[in-house]
Amino acid sequence: MKKYHIPQPQKIRKIQRSFAWIDHRLVRNSYLQVMTHSDIVLYLFLILVADKNGVSFYRKEKICEAVSLDYSQFEIAKDRLVNMKLIAFEGYSVLSPNGYYQILPIEAEAPDYHKQITRKLTEKLFRE
Repeated sequence: MKKYHIPQPQKIRKIQRSFAWIDHRLVRNSYLQVMTHSDIVLYLFLILVADKNGVSFYRKEKICEAVSLDYSQFEIAKDRLVNMKLIAFEGYSVLSPNGYYQILPIEAEAPDYHKQITRKLTEKLFRE
């Protein structure tokens, strides 16, 4: 049996006052396989700035500046994370691009986009 080895035991991480976690189900439930680079960057940022309830209220401009996304990349990534049920977003008002972001618990498998695309193409092909 291989012995467990810690390369630098004097530098083991300790939880300090502020702490964020990334749910391992992000890997186990295949989300990383369907997430784009922009999705991952935005999701990681929101996890890191969220409070103990998973809520963040950073402005869109600040987020884009911090993670080097343009506004369209940001909007696409935000919509994809909402559709994957990884985050919730509630605007300050109907016309506001800013609001509250909440990291949601990962409760299901990642969407199977390949299957959805194949099904839609098949339906369209046989309809025409």
